[in-house]
Amino acid sequence: MNTALDEALRVFSERGYHAASISELTDAMGLTAGSVYKAFGDKRGIFLAAFDRYRQVRQQRIESCLAEAANGYAKLFALTAFFAESSCGETGRRGCLVVGSATELALFDEEVAGRVATAFDFDERRLLDLIRLGQADGSIPQHVDAETAACAMLCLTKGMRIIGKTGPKRERMLAVAEAAMKLLN
Repeated sequence: MNTALDEALRVFSERGYHAASISELTDAMGLTAGSVYKAFGDKRGIFLAAFDRYRQVRQQRIESCLAEAANGYAKLFALTAFFAESSCGETGRRGCLVVGSATELALFDEEVAGRVATAFDFDERRLLDLIRLGQADGSIPQHVDAETAACAMLCLTKGMRIIGKTGPKRERMLAVAEAAMKLLN
């Protein structure tokens, strides 16, 4: 099922919710329409399951990335660089399902809006925790307003994913990640 959801995720990321057809989704998922309707109910059900899968997979990748960094500052840079890398190439052009959902669906679908808000809150809380970790371990100065910096970093990382749809160069996005870290000086 996860493989099928990964394929649905690809379709939704590339085409958006409204442009993705049920036939495209069933073809990509390798399932019959009957199987899809039985498992998910409708296109919205597929989308919600794919959204949850996307967040789960991304969180696992991020946690692996953060585990390798030595201190709060290094973890924050690793996270920012992760978003920079995700904003390039094929992954960048596909975009972020959470950001796409915020712009395409959240205004009209209360459940999606709630999931997007939960995702953004989670990401901002992680950024705040990393800044506070850096302040505790001495890698980030105490004078940095942790809450404001976390919100700024959230805006920056989500903006990177939007810019990624246009195919920026990897070097440019990594330079943006490095520039973002200057918020912590």
